[in-house]
Amino acid sequence: MTLKRNLIANYLGQGWTALMGLAFVPLYIKYLGIEAYGVIGLFAVLQAWLGLLDMGMTPTLVREMAHFTGGSRSNESIRDLLRSTEIIAVGMAVLITGGITLSSNWIATSWLKANALPVEVVAQAFDIMGLVTALRFVEGVYRSAIVGLQRQVLLNVVNCTMATLRGLGAVWILIWISPSIEAFFLWQAMISITTLTVLNISTYASISKGTRGGSFSMEALHSTWRFAGGMVSITFFALLLTQIDKILLSKLLTLHEFGYYTLASTIAGTLYSLITPITETFYPKFCELHARDDRTALINNYHKGAQLVSVIAGSVALIVACFSETFLKLWTQDADLARSLTVLLSLLMVGNLLNSLMWIPYQMQLAHGLTRLSAYINLIAVIFIVPTIIWVTPNYGAIGAAYVWIILNVGYIFIGAQFIYQKVMVKEKYRWYKNDILAPLIIALLTISITKATVNPMENIITQVLTLAITLIVTMFASAMTADLIRHQVQTTAKTILKRLFLTYQR
Repeated sequence: MTLKRNLIANYLGQGWTALMGLAFVPLYIKYLGIEAYGVIGLFAVLQAWLGLLDMGMTPTLVREMAHFTGGSRSNESIRDLLRSTEIIAVGMAVLITGGITLSSNWIATSWLKANALPVEVVAQAFDIMGLVTALRFVEGVYRSAIVGLQRQVLLNVVNCTMATLRGLGAVWILIWISPSIEAFFLWQAMISITTLTVLNISTYASISKGTRGGSFSMEALHSTWRFAGGMVSITFFALLLTQIDKILLSKLLTLHEFGYYTLASTIAGTLYSLITPITETFYPKFCELHARDDRTALINNYHKGAQLVSVIAGSVALIVACFSETFLKLWTQDADLARSLTVLLSLLMVGNLLNSLMWIPYQMQLAHGLTRLSAYINLIAVIFIVPTIIWVTPNYGAIGAAYVWIILNVGYIFIGAQFIYQKVMVKEKYRWYKNDILAPLIIALLTISITKATVNPMENIITQVLTLAITLIVTMFASAMTADLIRHQVQTTAKTILKRLFLTYQR
């Protein structure tokens, strides 16, 4: 019941947060301009790269909090680990703020190619951006602790509230106060300060009181250093794989062109908002079951999580990829923009889907404490992707980079997975390929293809929305019925609901 409740809470929370992140993008572009939106895109890249400074702290905290929930850590030891992580994170945040402030002028003048935005404005935006990034860096400590404690309902209430304030407030600021990139980031800073305060209070309220409070402890940090150290290398290579295209394109393209790429990447990136609730729900459960040595339940939960990824992310990604122009027209109300981004969005969405299929195997590795394997796999991938991107991007632009991303993730699934299944879930590889991936995705693709071939394109907005919505529902249902564990869960839930309705009617 806890697993189901947390999964539902994560989906509601992530869904609302993603909606708040996407809904106002056309307004941001309207009031700030596409160049300023390109700067906002770089803010997201900056946040991702500075995650490397976390040194594996946040995934380690999730794992150790889950162990605490499972009874394998004391109250005092977990409080010491949390306080030690807090102190390190705050120190890192100070360095982040100072580093970005010192380099803001260089970024504005030597790296970016801005035309409409003055260099001074871009530099000031990066100054404020440094503070916001630092605050969100510290937020990650408390988010990880709450996830590890399996208090996803609490976390998602906070996330939804703050995402609403962040999005609606930013639009209000741009319309009524100042339509400037500086005002946008100042509002983000205010919300981040509020969020940090709320998360701090929520985290400590979720940990039962022990005999004493937490204190900085080298012993607490040393007990997790091996896992955290492995996470650093994994994080570094993962960041190279997912962000190198944006870094290169921000240099090679004008800020105006990069703004359009950022737009396509932002839409495709929302697919991860569908996957994150699954991993945030199942990873602590994997850790708990592994600590208890309950292999039967561990295998069952592993395949259930993998099938959920295929059914939900697969259905959404394939629909957006196949109906990308329709989706873009509905969202932006700009036919020219939709046509220019259609191919790029479809390719990025397919690449992200393939990448997401590896998330559950990755979480299982972490639950077993195996970080070295992922580091080696990612190292090989980096050796492939970096020179390839450097060669492809100047010659083929963003489209070429998107194709490289697809090829890389095909390699992950068919080559990298072979090494993973030699270490964990040894006898589950073919079941993963057949039941968890191929069956749900093939049915989803067939359903969408039939719909696309039989339904005539309509210009009416209501008809387009209904077509996409019905296609999504039918595709997701067909895919779910093909995945054995999801089908069983749906049937069990349906029987329970019908039984309750029958008993209510009898009364």
